[in-house]
Amino acid sequence: MPLGGGSSDDMPIDFKALIGTVYRRFWIIVTGFLVTLFAVAYITFTQTPIYKANSILQLDTNKENVIDLGSVLGGLAASTATIDTEVRVMGSKSLLTKVATKLKLSEDPEFNWTLREQKPSLIDMAKGQIGAWTGHPPKKTVPYANLSAAEREAAILESVTRTLMNKVHISRIGTTYLIQVEVTSQSPETAARIADAVADQYRVQQLDSKLEATRRATAWLSERVAGLRDEVEAKEKRVEEFRAETGLLSAQGATLTEQQIAYNTTQKSQLQAQLNRARSRYDNMKRQIDSGVGIDAIAEVLDSPVISGLKAQRAQILRRVAELETTLGPSHPELIGARNEAADIEKQIEAEVNRIAANLENEVKAAQDQINSINSNIGQSTAQLRGNNINLVRLRELERDAETSRVLYEEFISRSKETREQDDLVQADANILSTATVPDSPSSPKKLLNLIIGALLGGIIGGGLALLAEIFDMKISSADDIERKLGVNSIGSVPLIRSTSLLPFSQINPADFLVDNPLSAFAESIRYLRAAIAFSDLDSETKTVAITSSLPDEGKTSLTLSLGRMSAMSGSRTLVIDGDFRRRQLTDAAGMSPEIGFIEHLFGAGQLSDAICKDSRSMLDILPLSKAGHVPHDVFGTRAFDDLLARLRSMYDLILIDTGPLLLMAEARVVAGKTDKTILVIRWRRSLRSAVRQSLTLLKTFNADLLGITLNMVDLTRRRHHKDPGAAYKAYSKYYSMETKRSIFGWNKTPKANGMTSAPNPMATPVKPEKSPVKTGSSTEVSTH
Repeated sequence: MPLGGGSSDDMPIDFKALIGTVYRRFWIIVTGFLVTLFAVAYITFTQTPIYKANSILQLDTNKENVIDLGSVLGGLAASTATIDTEVRVMGSKSLLTKVATKLKLSEDPEFNWTLREQKPSLIDMAKGQIGAWTGHPPKKTVPYANLSAAEREAAILESVTRTLMNKVHISRIGTTYLIQVEVTSQSPETAARIADAVADQYRVQQLDSKLEATRRATAWLSERVAGLRDEVEAKEKRVEEFRAETGLLSAQGATLTEQQIAYNTTQKSQLQAQLNRARSRYDNMKRQIDSGVGIDAIAEVLDSPVISGLKAQRAQILRRVAELETTLGPSHPELIGARNEAADIEKQIEAEVNRIAANLENEVKAAQDQINSINSNIGQSTAQLRGNNINLVRLRELERDAETSRVLYEEFISRSKETREQDDLVQADANILSTATVPDSPSSPKKLLNLIIGALLGGIIGGGLALLAEIFDMKISSADDIERKLGVNSIGSVPLIRSTSLLPFSQINPADFLVDNPLSAFAESIRYLRAAIAFSDLDSETKTVAITSSLPDEGKTSLTLSLGRMSAMSGSRTLVIDGDFRRRQLTDAAGMSPEIGFIEHLFGAGQLSDAICKDSRSMLDILPLSKAGHVPHDVFGTRAFDDLLARLRSMYDLILIDTGPLLLMAEARVVAGKTDKTILVIRWRRSLRSAVRQSLTLLKTFNADLLGITLNMVDLTRRRHHKDPGAAYKAYSKYYSMETKRSIFGWNKTPKANGMTSAPNPMATPVKPEKSPVKTGSSTEVSTH
C-alpha cells in the first residue's frame, strides 16, 4: 500500500490507496477498535472511584530571625533547593508515620490490608483447586502470625505508612513559595482529613525543631560571652603596645612604602602588556616579510591608509598596462612608461612596508625602556620596605587576632540578647493558605476522557492491525504488483463472471459466456490476450503456447478454452490440447467424452483425425483426454509428442496446451520448455507472490519463453479498492455491451441497458460500469478451474 510519493497525482499521500486499504481491512479495523474500546470501557466502569483532596501551604521566607547563628534558627532561604528540600521533608516517611499514628489509619481497611477481606485471585483459585484434587488443600495463613504483639503493631504501621506514602503527593506550585499537599483516597472525607493532617504536622514539626534549637543555643551563648570579653581586652592592648614600640606608620590601612610598590607594580604590568603586544606585532610582521608573502597577507600593512591608496593606484595602472598590451606593441613608449610607473608604485609600497616595520621596532624599544625604569623604582622601594617587613608581619598578626576575638565577642553578645528576648516568638516557616475541602466527585476514573482515549487508541490499534495486514499481504491485486514486485510483464486482466439472482445456484461456463457475449469486457480481455500472443514476436510466428498456473483452481483451464474459442471465432485455425492428465477439466468444460483422445493417439491407439474433436459452439478443434486412457509417467518428454507437435504446427495457426500446475506436476515444466511461448495464469487476490516466484524460477530453469502473466478472475466490484489504474476509467464503459439480460461482474443490468459495462486500461483490464446499479440478489462465483 503506497503511502508516499509514487502516486499518479504526485501527492504526498495516496488517499485512494488509503481508502482502498480501509475498505479491504474494514473488519480488522472495526474489530481492533471495538475490542480496545470495550476493554477500556470495562476497566473504566469497574474501577473503584478515587477522590482527591488538597491543601496549600505558603512558605514564609521573610520571617524575623530568632537566632541566626549558623542559620540554624533563621527563616527559610529563598532558593529553589531549600523549597525542594521542604517538599521532600513533607513527604518523608517520618512525618507520614506521625500522621498515620495521629489519624489511627491502622484501623482503616483502605490502609491496613490485614483488615480487608482477601479475595483469592485466579491463580490462587487454580492452585486451591489443584491442591484439592491432589489431596493437599491450601492452608489459610494469618498475617504476621509469627510476630509478637509489639512487632505486629510495628509491621502494620510500617505497611500503613508505605500505603500512605503512595497516596500522598507533595509538589511545589510553579516557581512560587506555595506547596500543595495532594491526597487520593477511596473516601472523600478521608482524603480531605489526611491532606489537612499532613500540612498541620509539617508546621508542628518545624516549631518543635526551632524550640529545641533555641534552648541549646541559649545555654551555649551564655558560657561563651564571659570568656570572650577578657580575651578581647588583652589582645587589643597588645596591638597598641607593639605599634608604639616599632613606630610603624600607615595610611588607609597600608604603609607608604607598600602603596608605592603597589603603584609601580601596576604600572609595570600595564607597560609589560603593551610591550608584549608591540613585540608580537613586530615579530609577526617580520616573519611574514621574511617568508615572502604578499602585502595582502600582512595584517599591519592592511590597516595602513597609505598602502591602501598605493594598492588602488597599482591596480589602476595594472589595468592600464593590460589594456595597452592588447592594443600596442611590447616596445611602445606609452606601454613602457606604464610599466615603469607600476614598478615605481611597487617600490613605494615596499618602502611603506619597511617604514611600518621600523615604527613597530621603535615602539618595542620605547616600551622596554619604560619597563626598565619601573623595575629600578620597584627595587628601591623594595629595599626600603625590607627593613619593616618583620615588624609589619607581627603587627598584622596581632591585629587579626584581636579583630577576630572582637567580632566573635560582639556577635555572641547580640545573639545572646536576641535569644533571651525572642524566645517566645518562635514561629513555623509555613502557613496553611487553604485547607482541604471534601471533594464532591471522584477524580478518577474520568469516564468520558477514558472513552475518548479508548476510541482513539482503538482507531490506532485497528489501523495498525490493518497496516500489518497490508504489509504481510502476499497476494497479487493488480498488474502493477506483477510488474513491480515480480519483475515480469503483465499481459492483461480477465474479469470474474458472476451469476445473478435469476440463477442463484447455476454455474456459468466462461467459454460459453464468451460465445454468448462477444462484445463483453470478458470477451475483450480474451481478445487482448490473443493479440498479445499474435504480436509477441514479430520476427517469428508464435504457434504453440503453453498455459499454466502455479497451483490448482487459478482459472487456467477456462481461460485456455475461452482463448481457443476466441481465436477460432476470429478465423484462425486453432487447436486446444488438454494436457492436465489428472483432472481433464478442459475436456469436461467442452462437454466431450471421447473414446480416443490425446494419450491414445500419442501412443498409436488411433488416428489423429479420430482423436481431434470439433467444438460444438465454435470452429475450435480440441484434442481431449479420454476417461479410460492410461497415462504413462512421461508424455511430453517423449519423441512421439515432439513429432506430434511438429505435425500440428503445420496444420494450425495457433496451438494452446492446457497444462497442470507448475508446482505440482513436472509435465507442465517440460511442455513449457518445448512451446514457443508460455503464459502463467494467476488468480486475483488468491495467488501468493512466493508461489508465483517459485513458478517463474522453474520456467527459467526449463528455458521456457515466458510471454507474461495474466491476472485472472478479477472481481470488478472490489478491484477499485486496490491500486489498479484500470479501475478508475469509467469513460470507456460505453464501448462494451452484452446481448443477454444476464447480470455479471457483481452488478445487475436493466432490460434497456443490458450491456456489459467496464473500462479497459491499456492492458484491456475491465472495471466497474459508469453507473453502479444496486445489487438485487445473491451472486455465485463461477468456478473457473
